[in-house]
Amino acid sequence: MQITQAVRNTTLRMTLAVPARLPFRLPSLLQTITVLIIVLVSLPIAYLVVRALGAGQAGLDYLLSARTLTVAVNSLVLTAAVVTAAAVIGISFAWLTSRTDLPLRRLWLVGGLLTLVIPSYIGAMMYIAAFGPRGLLQSLLEPFGVTRLPSIYGFWGAFLAITLFTYPYVVLPVRAALLNMDPALEESARSLGLSRWQVFFRVTLPQLRPALASGMLLTALYTLSDFGAVALMRYDAFTRVIYLQYTSSFDRHRAAILALMLVMITVGLIMLERRTAHKRHNYRIGVGCQRQMPLMPLGKWRIPALVFCGTLVFISVLVPVAVLAFWFLRGAGEKSVELLRPALNTLSAGGVTAAVVGVLALPPALLAARTTSRFNRWLVQFAYLGNVLPGLVVALALVFFAANYLPVLYQTLPLLIFGYSTRFLPLSIGATSSALTQINPRFEEIGRSLGLRPWQVVLRITVPLARTGILAGMALVFLSAMKELPTTLLLSPTGFETLPTDIWTAHAQVQMSRLGAPSLLLITVSALSLLIMLRQEKR
Repeated sequence: MQITQAVRNTTLRMTLAVPARLPFRLPSLLQTITVLIIVLVSLPIAYLVVRALGAGQAGLDYLLSARTLTVAVNSLVLTAAVVTAAAVIGISFAWLTSRTDLPLRRLWLVGGLLTLVIPSYIGAMMYIAAFGPRGLLQSLLEPFGVTRLPSIYGFWGAFLAITLFTYPYVVLPVRAALLNMDPALEESARSLGLSRWQVFFRVTLPQLRPALASGMLLTALYTLSDFGAVALMRYDAFTRVIYLQYTSSFDRHRAAILALMLVMITVGLIMLERRTAHKRHNYRIGVGCQRQMPLMPLGKWRIPALVFCGTLVFISVLVPVAVLAFWFLRGAGEKSVELLRPALNTLSAGGVTAAVVGVLALPPALLAARTTSRFNRWLVQFAYLGNVLPGLVVALALVFFAANYLPVLYQTLPLLIFGYSTRFLPLSIGATSSALTQINPRFEEIGRSLGLRPWQVVLRITVPLARTGILAGMALVFLSAMKELPTTLLLSPTGFETLPTDIWTAHAQVQMSRLGAPSLLLITVSALSLLIMLRQEKR
């Protein structure tokens, strides 16, 4: 009996003491690939450093001025507000659409994620047209004596637009984590007498910490780098002031100084994310087959849940689509613009970028999830720097390097793909690393014990188990590349028309009737990609 009990205790200790890293030394090739990726992504940073150093003492005075401090405070306040709101909305929406018996939850999920495909500047434009002082809502309320609505411009307008376009960055990784959780954890907590709310806050929410931290970081990076919403809402954040310095003052030195401040803030956010997500591994430690999480009945909360989802989808999707449809119908009698070629160009560029970034994100994600080296972890975090830079800055940096050092790549499709990859690589790294933290390293140990080489373990065991997170990251990259405008305008080959460039041309020419068709087509194509992703996730 004593021997049997000792064996059981030893087995239990071995099960609970599984290391949260690969059982073999990471190949040097993996680190080399990651270093090369970081070097390529850092090219825009090198460009900014050269420009900022050229400012001299005048640049230092501008850095310490009250104007620059005000811009930094405005950006940080907006980022904090958007991240908090996106986290609350994202967790609630992800939980309702993955863990409850919400009616038509699949439809709500697709509808809520459609905000990913709406460019921020178009969305802000539509909210101004709908809720602005002279918008459609005011025209509907004029018979009731409402002559002027409160101004939507400024902080609250930028906060509303960016929040409604960024909460899916929290939904996707959190939902993937919810789907991969071990139901035994919550069942054990319920058996100990905890209520449903206690189980959520004390068991479920801590398990979501890595995915939530990753989604909140991506939301913060998007907020800091977004230009369209803050420009149209006339809110002096970093990106708007950088654009004004580039276009109005023609002072690239000051713009580079502001962009470098963005980089420093990004480093601070990355450090904060690391402290928040210190519990990086939440894989299951038991044996046997993994069961699917049971759906939780909402009961009396069904009506409030439907109201929440309905309001969210109505404001974030239906209102913009209704405005676009109104503009489209107004211009139905005009000559329609040929959209087949721009649509194919948009799909091909986005698809190639998603595939390239999906492959490139795997080595950094493996280093982030499976290494104990502080150097390797910090190395991975530097890949996030490209996402915080505005697309305008990334495009100008790549134009500078291509025109001066690699003219053969100037205005070519590979340079455009490289620009997209620089900006959106963190989207795939975050989703992939979040999925890797939920894979028990015992499976990889078993593969090694059966004679598989390290790269075979990654391809035959790790990648299939992390498929949900990898696909989520690739979908984010695909959707982001499809709606990207500044990088496309400056880096696309001559004659390479896309849907975003058609939308921008119509807006610049104040031809709102021409804006509806390409925008609606962009939303439709992106919706189909979301359906394919969710169907693959269901399988």
